[in-house]
Amino acid sequence: MTSNIGSHIIWENMKDYDEEKADEVHEKTRNMVFDLLKQTLRPEFLNRIDEIIMFKPLTPDNIRKIVKLQLNNLQQNLSANNIRIEITDKAVDWLALQGYDPQLGARPLKRLIQKHVLNEISRRIISQEVSKNQLIIINAEKSGLTIKNSDLYER
Repeated sequence: MTSNIGSHIIWENMKDYDEEKADEVHEKTRNMVFDLLKQTLRPEFLNRIDEIIMFKPLTPDNIRKIVKLQLNNLQQNLSANNIRIEITDKAVDWLALQGYDPQLGARPLKRLIQKHVLNEISRRIISQEVSKNQLIIINAEKSGLTIKNSDLYER
């Protein structure tokens, strides 16, 4: 079971995160969150929980890795249907930036990838804007993601 109880405290304390004070900030934050947890949940419920763990906030590098994992899964699923995609670093960066919420963590990423990548690829294949028989390149520009066929990689 996970909870976002105290996420606002974590965000507030970690936004000025400093490696030199990491342990001190983490311990202070942990105590504040656990105090809030005790105020929020009834003692009989808390007593049934075996262990409480407070995770450290995700870094931008963590988010990029999560985006890449999600996109690798998507690539595997699409390749099972003979659809090949290539995602540029710019697209990964755009998804990482758009899909991260300090209070929600990486949870919005899956929906963002579904909406802006998978749904868009599907829509463009159906409307014949892209061919599923050619490599599909996903890139990012200022206006958002671009999804186009690559003429260099005909099958």
